[in-house]
Amino acid sequence: MEVGDVREVTTGDCSDLYYLDTGMYGTNEYGAVYIIDDERPAVVDTGIGSNYDLLRQALDEVGIGEDDLEVIAVTHIHLDHAGGAGFLAADYPNADVYVPAIGADHLVDPSRLVAGTKQAVGDQWEYYVEPEPIPEERIVEIGDGDVVDLGTHDLRVHEAPGHAPHQVVFEDPANDAVFTADAAGIWVPETEEIRETSPPSQFDLEACLEDVETLKDLDPDVFCYPHFGPREVGDDAAAALDEYATVLEAWVEAVAEKRAELEDDAAVIGHFAETSEMTDVWGEEKAAAEAAMNARGVLGYLDRRE
Repeated sequence: MEVGDVREVTTGDCSDLYYLDTGMYGTNEYGAVYIIDDERPAVVDTGIGSNYDLLRQALDEVGIGEDDLEVIAVTHIHLDHAGGAGFLAADYPNADVYVPAIGADHLVDPSRLVAGTKQAVGDQWEYYVEPEPIPEERIVEIGDGDVVDLGTHDLRVHEAPGHAPHQVVFEDPANDAVFTADAAGIWVPETEEIRETSPPSQFDLEACLEDVETLKDLDPDVFCYPHFGPREVGDDAAAALDEYATVLEAWVEAVAEKRAELEDDAAVIGHFAETSEMTDVWGEEKAAAEAAMNARGVLGYLDRRE
């Protein structure tokens, strides 16, 4: 896919579902936003606010007007997932923002979220815009077991706090699909491999592995990754999730071993930034930044574990 492309999801038995390549971080096939065209049309995750014009165009292309959108559902409040929510809410007056309760205040007043994001992403902040605050009356707090009724489709909420304590995944039983947030890693369609995601400051390996078990219990036919795109797993969902668990554990072990070897965290971060295996897919800048961010997240986790 190219930046701005909108495609219908025909993976598995999915219907009424579309996804947009937002061009996140100036990279093809890294950031996706999903659109469900139902009785109550919905957007699942919103990407960084800098992609907002593309999202408006995608909604127009699907046939969802400003008065039609009713649900803006964010899996967690990291700004690569929720950064566009305030812009959408401002322009689509009938849409409420459904957000995990633990993170809701940060969308009403995003100042601390912005500060934390700048610290986490470093130079990648150049790809962001300041998020638009969301009026409190437009916020609907959600938690484990809640159901957002869209008509033919439901978004069933399941807590998945390993990547961040405010993360949930959305199950869509009618499509036998799950919007995975970052609980199932990063899917790279070009190489058909799964990659780790472990950003600071709240990454927790054991909780991430528990999230993998949560997804196994849901056993969907299709994973809808925000990074990136739909993936049919069919009867192999458990195997795909086991693969991610293995990747994540190996990644944490690699960072721990490099820290023991170099005894300098800056050198550890620099090492992984310089040796990223994803340069050919994401480009040198994004691949290095992603590796550095994920290494910082693991180092923080290791500190807390001591």
